[in-house]
Amino acid sequence: MLSTEYVPGAPCWLDLGAPDVTAAADFYAEVFGWEPEFMEMDEGRFGLFRSGGRIVGGVGPLTEKGARSAWMLYFHTPDADAVAAAVERTGGTVRVPPTDADGQGRMAQFSDPQGGQFAVWQPGETRGVEKLNEPGTLSWTELYTTDGEAAKAFYGDLFGWTFDGMPVPGDASTTYWMITPQGQGQEWMQGGLMQVPGQALAPAGGRPYWHPVFASADCDATVAEVTANGGTVQMGPETAEGVGRLAVCLDPSGADFVVLTPARR
Repeated sequence: MLSTEYVPGAPCWLDLGAPDVTAAADFYAEVFGWEPEFMEMDEGRFGLFRSGGRIVGGVGPLTEKGARSAWMLYFHTPDADAVAAAVERTGGTVRVPPTDADGQGRMAQFSDPQGGQFAVWQPGETRGVEKLNEPGTLSWTELYTTDGEAAKAFYGDLFGWTFDGMPVPGDASTTYWMITPQGQGQEWMQGGLMQVPGQALAPAGGRPYWHPVFASADCDATVAEVTANGGTVQMGPETAEGVGRLAVCLDPSGADFVVLTPARR
């Protein structure tokens, strides 16, 4: 379960790269009820998303040539520079070197050896998002990859994550690997990793990718807001036994995310 008591390797921040920051903020405000808060900077317009006054994510302009609109997931680290060195040593790529963020923290962005993009956050004044696991907030993270074993080896070496496998509901031939931060019990389980066929990687042009899973009190109602506000649905809503009711969605610019109403325990 995600927690704002961040430990190394746990998800702690997420932000959206969007071609139109204002339009993206309007979409998520309608879908999740988020309250955008904007700031104008030399690089363009940036924003924070709040829910009930607490920060749940950010949004900014696309800064890399040819980049697609997508959510970026950040994992907690006490030393962004050490992670950058380890990424290079283990076959990944440093896309944005460790950079100070006006005293709020230190960040860096990477690609894993298969091309999946992710980031780290070394906290300063900002530890991370302020709200998790509630409707309209991050509740899980997922990596769809071309090589599950290689991804497990890379992220296991980098963050010390441990992995527990289970068959995918309805597809016993596919293994879903659940991720737990180093040294933590299963109550800290934070996400999943799955090797998928090429067509499942279409949103990223065939490249592996991470995406966020947002909690919802009513998956179907949230999906209705997605489509009513210009988004689309790739899969669902459908009920996965033991998981809950979920849908894979795209916002109007093609950034993917999952909506999940968890199964009752």
